[in-house]
Amino acid sequence: MKNQRMTTKIISVSLAGVILFTSCASTTMIQSNPSGAKVYLNGEPVGATPYSHTDTKIVGSTTTVKLDKEGYEPLNTSFSRDEEVDVGAIIGGVFVWIPFLWTMKYKPTHTYELTPRSDDKQPIIKTNPQQNQTQSKVDKLRELKQLFDEKLITQEEYENERQKVLDAN
Repeated sequence: MKNQRMTTKIISVSLAGVILFTSCASTTMIQSNPSGAKVYLNGEPVGATPYSHTDTKIVGSTTTVKLDKEGYEPLNTSFSRDEEVDVGAIIGGVFVWIPFLWTMKYKPTHTYELTPRSDDKQPIIKTNPQQNQTQSKVDKLRELKQLFDEKLITQEEYENERQKVLDAN
């Protein structure tokens, strides 16, 4: 009887420990189109796309990403550890309070579209100022949409800035 209680305690503690330690790590796959771009995380070179990134940072931690490929514009972005709920960490937090620091995790994949670099040797096309202004608005709206899609600005900020761009002469 005493032996059975001891075994039950050991199994319970082991199960809680396994949930606790597996819930601390979060993994995401960083991909680019086209693949083969150099990946820099927080300014440090770590490999090339596709790249599997795992860490044990706490909720809300942000990782900066730079993708660089010859013939393409460098892409600077970031992702945070608050993209998806980690059920294992929540269950682990019931047994030990510390796992609540890891209740969120990364999305399974982050895919980024690289933009081909424009060649400086291309002929200059003269356009009228109104056409340039229209193109400038389009670029600003695209940039705003990208910031919103990457959750770097809120819906309200997006709408306010979008309206400012549209109202500008």
